[in-house]
This record gives sequence, C-alpha cells and structure tokens, in this order.
Amino acid sequence: MKLYLVGGAVRDDLLGRPVTERDWVMVGATPDDLLTRGFRPVGKDFPVFLHPETHDEYALARTERKTGPGYHGFHVHATPEVTLEDDLQRRDLTINAMARDAQGQLIDPYHGARDLEGRWLRHVSPAFAEDPVRILRVARFSARYASLGFRVAPETLDLMRTMVASGEVDHLVAERVWAETVRALGEPQPTRFIETLHDCGALARIFPELDQLFGVPQPPAHHPEIDTGVHTLMALTQAVRLGGDVVTRFAVLVHDLGKGTTPPDEWPRHLGHEERGADEVRAFCQRLRVPNMYRELGALTARYHTHCHRALELRPKTLLNVLQGLDALRKPQRFEQFIVACEADARGRLGMEDRDYPQATLMRQVYAAAADVQARILVEQGLSGLALAEALRRERLAAITEVRRNFNRAVTPTAVEVQEQKE
Repeated sequence: MKLYLVGGAVRDDLLGRPVTERDWVMVGATPDDLLTRGFRPVGKDFPVFLHPETHDEYALARTERKTGPGYHGFHVHATPEVTLEDDLQRRDLTINAMARDAQGQLIDPYHGARDLEGRWLRHVSPAFAEDPVRILRVARFSARYASLGFRVAPETLDLMRTMVASGEVDHLVAERVWAETVRALGEPQPTRFIETLHDCGALARIFPELDQLFGVPQPPAHHPEIDTGVHTLMALTQAVRLGGDVVTRFAVLVHDLGKGTTPPDEWPRHLGHEERGADEVRAFCQRLRVPNMYRELGALTARYHTHCHRALELRPKTLLNVLQGLDALRKPQRFEQFIVACEADARGRLGMEDRDYPQATLMRQVYAAAADVQARILVEQGLSGLALAEALRRERLAAITEVRRNFNRAVTPTAVEVQEQKE
C-alpha cells in the first residue's frame, strides 16, 4: 500500500501558492484497509475517506467508465490493481494530474509541470469529454489563474466546443452549475469564467440570459463600450476592484439582464429594463436554485440601480421610497452591497473606470439620516399603528430633505459660498 499527495496541493506548491487543502491517493489498498485504521467513508459514488485526525481526503486509486450522459453517468473501478498513473489519467487538467510520493518525489506522467511553466490549461486525455462539469472547472481555473498568464489550450477549447455541440453540457444539474459559479465569482478574475464559457459556446446553454446580452447595443453617450455583454464584464471587474463580496459580484453580473429582453427595434434604448431585469433575475435564480441572499440582492440591484445613478436628481420623497423598496433600514448590510454594485455598474464603462460616484455618498447619507429617526421616541409620545407609520415617514422625509439640501450645497456651492471659500 502506497500513499501519494495529489492534485491541487502539488499544483499550488509548484506555483508557490499557499496550500490550503491536501488530497491523497492510496494505491494497493481496499476500503477495509482504511476502515480498520479509523477512516470515515464519505459520499456514495466514489471510494473517498476522511482521515480520523486531519480530516484530509484519502481516496483509493480508481478508474472510471462512462455509462450514461451527464455528471453521474459513470462506473467507478477501485481495486488494489489500479495504478497511480491510471488514477491520474482520469483527472481533468494536466496541472491537476501530478503527485508526490512519500519522499517528496514529483510524479508527472502527463507533463503537468511543463504546462505550469507554459501557463496552459490542457486536458489530460480524451476522457475529459465524458464529464460536462469539466467545462465549468476549466472556466473556473481560468478565473483563478488568469493573472498568472494561464489560458486554455486550443485543443482543449476545441474539445469543450465539441462537448457543447454534442449536447453533453445540457446534462449539467443546477446544483453543480451554481456550486462552480459561486466559486468562480470569488476568484481574482471572475470575468474569465464567463468569457471562457462564452468562447466555447457553453454560456448560451448554461446561462442563456447572460449570453443574449452580447451584441445588444446601448446608447454610446452613456456606454462608450456599447455592447451590453462587454459592459457587464467591465462592471464585474470593477466590483472586484471595489472589494465587493461574492454576493455583490453576482448582483453586478445580473444587473442588466433586462436589456437582453429589449425588442431590437427599440435599441439602443432600454426603457423598462429594470422591472424586466428583476423578473429575469428571479427566474434565473429559480432555475439554478440560487440561495435567497443572492436572488434578493440581484433582483433589487436590477430594479433600483438606475435610481441610484440618478440619486442627485431625485426628490427626497423618491429617495425615501427607494430606501423602503430596498428594505435598507432593516438590512443595512445588503444596502451597502447594493451601493457597491451600483458604483461598479457606473465605473464599468469604457473610459469611466476612475470616475467619481458622488451618488454613493449621498445614498449613504440619506440612509443614515433615515436610520437616525427612531420609532421609540414617537411611541413614547403615544403614537401607534397608522399614526406612528405616518409620523415616522414624515420625520424621515424631513431628515432626508435636510441631507439633500446640504449635499447639494456642498456639491454645487452658490456664488457667495465660492467667494467665501476663496477668502
């Protein structure tokens, strides 16, 4: 029985990146060998076990045979006769098909180290085409390693296109699509995930709402980049730059889905895309079983992002209505995510990447003013029910009006104030 460190730990160590997880392969072992040592079996499809102390994953060396379409259509063969090379050959990319033995010696039968040096994401064998999840994984690795210069090998991209054309990608299940997507959104360059899927044709099959944005024009005065799909990726880049978390990045990704449903005879204008976009986000999330916090922020950003852009023009009453529509007073963290998403949208335009966005400052001040109005004081005055609600709205409207007045003075000072500043 021999033990080998495999996969991502070997890859990242060679890249000089931190190793956070270690996976091991046992050659010449049986399930009983591990069970008698206290290992705990996990999963139903593969012979994988957790170490009783470190909780690292230990798998028996195995091969797989395609028996049906999709991710689950495999027969797994794991016996002591399966070699390390057999096990490594079933892996997706050459850079993930390396191992180290107990002495630290690198075992690299499929030239993963060479592809690390050349910065290639290349499939190990034709068996890559048997598992559609690998298309998502290649796209995710593109998002992770793009900053290091990695790109998809031409022959691998061709194979991915063949998988799409054959319909294999249509067998992906919603849960696995979302799991890979949310991980990709957390990578340094999540735009590469979308671009890779678009390049191989998988975007149209997996995320048709996003795919249909490419080629849709916008008014060049506001969007010099013109193409809505290009704008979406530029905005996603800005969300990363602004420090947006994964939920915020998702909201940016879907904020303009409504523009994909605008009739072509109305282009480049997109009247009403906000409402349509919110509906599209909800349908998108339902199909992929996206968690509620992503769905809610995504739909709200689609619905209200243009309100935020026009915040300097809106009346205090409308600003208060926006706060209420966002449920900002009860969910301040989500409100802050919304503001970051809107700023990313505003900056995600050709030549506007470093533009000022005073709307964010105003919206935060408006929120703070409204939040400072406490119901407790009004309750102590004997108000309740409808009278309390009306008084709260009236007080908050007054506070927002004052904030708006002061903000306007600061942004566009009067001639007298300009003279005073000079003096």
